[in-house]
Amino acid sequence: MDTVVSPAAHAAALWVALNLMLLLVLAVLVTRQRQRHRVLIGDEGVPELVRARRAFGNAAEYVPAGMAALAVLALVGAPYALVHGIGLILFLGRVAHAWGLSLNAGVSIGRTIGAILTWLSYLFAAVILLSYAII
Repeated sequence: MDTVVSPAAHAAALWVALNLMLLLVLAVLVTRQRQRHRVLIGDEGVPELVRARRAFGNAAEYVPAGMAALAVLALVGAPYALVHGIGLILFLGRVAHAWGLSLNAGVSIGRTIGAILTWLSYLFAAVILLSYAII
């Protein structure tokens, strides 16, 4: 039996893969800081390790729901351009946030833009999914 995969599913696969790669990069950055500062558990108050852990942790908190939204958008038959748009917004948001947090634990333009883009991707996906659910 031949399976036809929709363009929206291919779009979702791209953005899920890129977000998984981002999580992997952030995890490696935590490991590098652990090795550099010889810290096995926790962060021992090492600023670089604290920031690396938070950058990974924040991505780990936000990325899974975004990836699920992309997958469900593909499942309900959303246009592939829409899936690409939301995927791009989510990915750029997560990269900006991780970059901003890795440079500065305080308020930064990267963190602000990253949070806004991530929330916008959630909002757009939620509104579109609701429209599919009630129409």
